Amino acid sequence: MRWFGLWDSYFVVCYLVTTGLVFTSEVPQGGRVIAIGALTLVVPWYAGIGRPLMLRHESDRRNVVFPVGLFVLFGVATAVDLMSSFALFALVPMLMMSLATRPAVVVGVLGNLVPVTMLWLRGGAEGPAVLFVLLASLLGIALSVLLGLWIKRVVRQNREHAELIEELRRNREQVARLSHQAGISAERERLAREIHDTLAQSLTSIISLVQAADSEVEDAPALAREHLALVGRVAKESLVEARAFVADRTPASLRESSLAQALRRQADGLTAQSGLLVRFAVEGDERPLPMAVNVVLLRAAQEAGANVHKHAEARAVDLVLRYGAGQVGLRVADDGRGFDASEPASAAGRDERRGTAGHGQGDGGGFGLRGMAARVAEIGGVMSVTSEPGAGTVVEVKVPLAETAGPEEAAEPVKAAESVKAADDER
Repeated sequence: MRWFGLWDSYFVVCYLVTTGLVFTSEVPQGGRVIAIGALTLVVPWYAGIGRPLMLRHESDRRNVVFPVGLFVLFGVATAVDLMSSFALFALVPMLMMSLATRPAVVVGVLGNLVPVTMLWLRGGAEGPAVLFVLLASLLGIALSVLLGLWIKRVVRQNREHAELIEELRRNREQVARLSHQAGISAERERLAREIHDTLAQSLTSIISLVQAADSEVEDAPALAREHLALVGRVAKESLVEARAFVADRTPASLRESSLAQALRRQADGLTAQSGLLVRFAVEGDERPLPMAVNVVLLRAAQEAGANVHKHAEARAVDLVLRYGAGQVGLRVADDGRGFDASEPASAAGRDERRGTAGHGQGDGGGFGLRGMAARVAEIGGVMSVTSEPGAGTVVEVKVPLAETAGPEEAAEPVKAAESVKAADDER
């Protein structure tokens, strides 16, 4: 459209120059009126038919009607006054833009031969005037061909650019749509992990404690009251976690304490809820960690502890937080029954019989160890699960604290997430 604005200006200039030359020619006044009238009719003919045709680049009967009408009006004006031939500077580009390349070149050549033909019909076929007109026509033919080819190339490139821009627009819309869908999926996954690691685990503990208190209310009322008090404490902690979770803030247990203190409280809570002997230790020099690392290690400890409580049938658990050179690690080891991590085929069925679909591939959605591995992978860490039947289970998480990591380290989280799939189903 911007290019056509320039072309319209050029067309107006050609029209004014040609009509001015005709007005000052030596042709009788009646002839000048006819020539100027024919040239003036070209303007509405172009505006009403030619310009929309050129803009839409469509092929229909107007592609024939417009050049024919244009040629007729130009022929009438040139037959009356040869000065009208200067209109070719505007007419040839219009022919080139409204016709295919070959027909446009042919019509342009014929248009440049009109002045010579009119001079010959008038009987002026001899003398320097006809030679001048002939040379001007030959030059006009050459320029018309070159100009026509250039215009066709510009039009074709503009059309290709328009198609590329449209394709780019569609691709950008598709990328935006896919990014939006990916963002929704990632947020759903995050919400699912947060709910599983906080509210779901807390509700499971509350149910277990209520069941224990119900069975002790007659024979051991004091112990039942202790369990009910613990239910109230777990419920309050869950409420705080839920509020922080909705507000997308730091977990309440990490807001005013260090990771080691939060893990120690986690160990004490696991002992109170399950009766397990939970030993917590810190190895290395304790130092501040990024909040993302703190959250992942805390959630890993919560998930590992919940798995031990529900599935391991263990008596003791060792929870170790290790600060090393360039990394931090978490190790959760129990002395429970363990499992064979190399036999994933029937794990989903065993989980379904145990009612632990949340840790397998069942209807629970596949959280648990896989969710833990995904969390660790998001911060560039590595998680491993080691277990044998009757020999307990060890879950270990290592998170590098260096700013950069090599290609092998970057690939390890993905391998780790795949390697714990079988173990996660078994748990």
